[in-house]
Amino acid sequence: MRTRTLGNLKVSAIGFGAMVLSPGMYGEIDEERALTALGHALDSGATFIDTSDAYGDDGHNERLVGKAIRGRREEVVVATKFGLNVPEEAQAHAIPVGYAFRELLVNAEPRFVRAHAERSLRNLGVDVIDLYYPHFPDPAVPIEETVGAVAELVEAGLVRHLGLSNVTADQVRRAHAVHPVTAVQTEWSMWRPIEPDLLRAATEVGAGIVPWSPLGAGFLTGAVQNLGEGDFRHHVPRFNTENLAQNNDRYAPVRDLAAELDITPAQFAIAWLLHQNPHVVPIPGSRTPAHITENLQAADITLPPDTLARVDKALASVEAVGDTLL
Repeated sequence: MRTRTLGNLKVSAIGFGAMVLSPGMYGEIDEERALTALGHALDSGATFIDTSDAYGDDGHNERLVGKAIRGRREEVVVATKFGLNVPEEAQAHAIPVGYAFRELLVNAEPRFVRAHAERSLRNLGVDVIDLYYPHFPDPAVPIEETVGAVAELVEAGLVRHLGLSNVTADQVRRAHAVHPVTAVQTEWSMWRPIEPDLLRAATEVGAGIVPWSPLGAGFLTGAVQNLGEGDFRHHVPRFNTENLAQNNDRYAPVRDLAAELDITPAQFAIAWLLHQNPHVVPIPGSRTPAHITENLQAADITLPPDTLARVDKALASVEAVGDTLL
C-alpha cells in the first residue's frame, strides 16, 4: 500500500472505516466476520484504522479494533473519537442534523475529555491513541477549550496527534491556534462536495483531510437498490425509496465513466478523491474481504487530466436528492 501524510503523521493512502463492523450500522454482523474483515484490511495494507467510542454499544467498535490489532500494534495507526457518549453527570448539547432523527447529542467539555480517552485506551488495549478527534464540535463549548484538553493528553503521552471532525473552516483555524491540527475529518465524496473554505483552512494549517463516507455510505458502489432491516441508512433521507431511485438515475453518467475505464464505481469514487489533494486519505469501510481488496486497489489507479475534467463536468450537472448528516 502506498502511504500519505496527514500533517506529519504517515498513514496508508487508504484507511479503513471500522464503523460498519458494529451491529446496528448496516444490519447485524457477528464478531468472527467483523474480525475477518479487519484482519484482511490490515493484511492488505490498510493500516490506518478509524473508529469511535460511539460506534456500537458500550465501546463495541473500539474493543473489536483492539482485538484485531493485538500483537501487531506497531503496524497500525489508530484513530478514534469522543463526545457522542455523554456521561450521566454531563449535560447533553443538541446538534441539528439532516438525518431522520434530526439531532445528535454531544458533550465535549474539557473536564470529561481525559476520562473519554482513558476508556478508549482500555477498549483498544493500547497505551497511546495515534489520532484523537472530538467527534463533533460542541455548540456549548468553544472549540479552543476542547482542543486544549486534548493538547493536555498529548503532553501526558496518551495521545500522539489531534484531529478535528465535522468542523467548519473557522473552527479549524481557531483550534490550530491552540494546538497543531493533524487531520480534518469530514464527509466528502462524489455526492457530497467539501466546503472550499474548509479545504483551504486545512491546507493553511498543514492538516490532511480524512473523508468519511467516501463511497456515499455505499451508494457510489452502484449496488444499493434497497436496504435491509436494521440498516442505519434508513435514517438517511438520500436512501429513502423515492430519493434512492432518483439518485441512482442521476449518477448513472458517473458510473458510465467508471465502466469506460474498466474499473468499478467504488474504485472510481475513491481514486477521484485521492486525486483531489495529495493529503487526502479516504476511509471506506466494508464487511467483505473482496470489497476491501477492490477498494484498496484504487490507490494504484491513475486518472488522466481529461478524465478528471469529465468527472468534474458530470458532477457539476448533478445534485443528489435528500439530506446528509450536516
